[in-house]
Amino acid sequence: MAITAKMVKELREKTGAGMMDCKKALQETDGDIDKAIDYLREKGMAQAAKKADRIAAEGLTHVEIDGNTAVLLEVNCETDFVTKNDLFKDLLVKIGKALLANKPETVEDALEATVDGEKLETIINSAISTIGEKISLRRFTIFEKTDNDAFGSYLHMGGTIGVVTVLEGTTDEEVAKDVAMHVAAINPRYVNREDVAENEVNHEREVLKQQALNEGKPANIVEKMVEGRLGKFFEQIVLVEQVFVKDPDVKVKKYVADKGASVKTFVRYEVGEGMEKREENFAEEVMSQIKK
Repeated sequence: MAITAKMVKELREKTGAGMMDCKKALQETDGDIDKAIDYLREKGMAQAAKKADRIAAEGLTHVEIDGNTAVLLEVNCETDFVTKNDLFKDLLVKIGKALLANKPETVEDALEATVDGEKLETIINSAISTIGEKISLRRFTIFEKTDNDAFGSYLHMGGTIGVVTVLEGTTDEEVAKDVAMHVAAINPRYVNREDVAENEVNHEREVLKQQALNEGKPANIVEKMVEGRLGKFFEQIVLVEQVFVKDPDVKVKKYVADKGASVKTFVRYEVGEGMEKREENFAEEVMSQIKK
């Protein structure tokens, strides 16, 4: 029987198994969905499906660096207990190495990547079966630099927040790490003023203008006031405009410039940001673990 993409998709949705595993199961069972499900269960490939509807908003970020390539990634799980598990930590390293070796563009592509001859999706599903929780690769960013640049990486609290910076004009990794620590603490959104979208700046300008007018300021000085207050706005969201956390006497731009460098880019991940969090108190969480 011809195995169609629709059949593979249906089986994958029902079992949570990998695409190629689903295709093989259908081939082995002549396209019978129910028998294919049994086949995957017997092979231990469908165990992850039981975890598919659970909320996984805990986890860790991780940084892996190889020469002039680096990757920042976030892997989620259901409880913070799992983040202390050596198997989970080893999984982060394996995922990082697979991402560096294959340089996929999407999470879907990443799951098809291989490490040590084994598909990443299979490795993750194996960890799910062993640990007993839903585990998922949520996102990643791959960075490239030249020999004249520096990566800075910082993991806060073991990886609840992860940052990678790329500094041009210096090979000093400690300077780049200092900037990464600043990003972790202050959470800027942009590198430079020019990176802020024009409509966002115009919106803020209008808000500040109305504020000044509501304060009863004369119309002839409102514009100057707005431009002054706009500077404060940029200080809140633009990295190089911010006061450097390790030296309040200078801004980040001056700190890196004094080292002969400039900030090319940065990415900051905070575990679970923007995700639905499970509402469960500590006692209930412990009981849920005991019942497994």
